[in-house]
Amino acid sequence: MDILKSIENEQIRTDLPKLEIGDFIKVHAKIKEGTRERIQVFEGTVIALKGSGLKETFTVRRVSYGVGVERIFPVNSPRIDHIDVVRKGVVRRAKLYYLRDRVGKAAKVKERLDSK
Repeated sequence: MDILKSIENEQIRTDLPKLEIGDFIKVHAKIKEGTRERIQVFEGTVIALKGSGLKETFTVRRVSYGVGVERIFPVNSPRIDHIDVVRKGVVRRAKLYYLRDRVGKAAKVKERLDSK
């Protein structure tokens, strides 16, 4: 059992920022097209954090051309180049699935004003 834990601990990334629910982030993901590889930015609100350790994931939601798009990223994936936290959000829930039913200004998350 200790061998598995040691292998998992080697693969956990420490270079990414601490994500919280409600944060507006930019995920720079590596996309492979044929033989070429490029970086694509996915920008949106973190609506869910799930799992722990090596299996931890986060869900990012954005509205693109009037259609809600959600993408689930593994935190420790080598496909993630880096993550930029654009602004912190003020939320009182662990999961923001209710944003799926909201449209326009109602779907916004308040910005945290204090500098923690």
